[in-house]
Amino acid sequence: MVVTESIDLKTRGHADMLDITGDVAAKVRDSGVRAGIVTVFCPGSTSAVTTIEYESGALSDLKHLFDEIVPPDRDYAHNLRWGDGNGHSHVRAALLGPSLSVPVVDGELQLGTWQQITYCDFDNRSRSRRLIVQIVGE
Repeated sequence: MVVTESIDLKTRGHADMLDITGDVAAKVRDSGVRAGIVTVFCPGSTSAVTTIEYESGALSDLKHLFDEIVPPDRDYAHNLRWGDGNGHSHVRAALLGPSLSVPVVDGELQLGTWQQITYCDFDNRSRSRRLIVQIVGE
């Protein structure tokens, strides 16, 4: 069985991070899939999905890391071409990646105790986003 759903989000940009674990778990429960895998995919080039302990310290650490390795105030060739100032957003998203897969056993996500599915919007402005959630299994 393959079930494809979506999750709609409103973000603030600038490394806004949202815990989407509950949304993904609800899609899995509603799908009826008891054993399989769920994939969350960001159809955009300035956002990403990962797992992290969703608490203020870990989120702050991740944001600071991105500021250090991909600072927003650096010169990016993308900015020269389009003039939208979000070259750093594309690089950050590429480093983290657009998708995440999680095993499903007995209808439940197999995440660690302190592990949440986190959506990261790196763009330089607020956005409306739609994530694709695909559940494959039986």
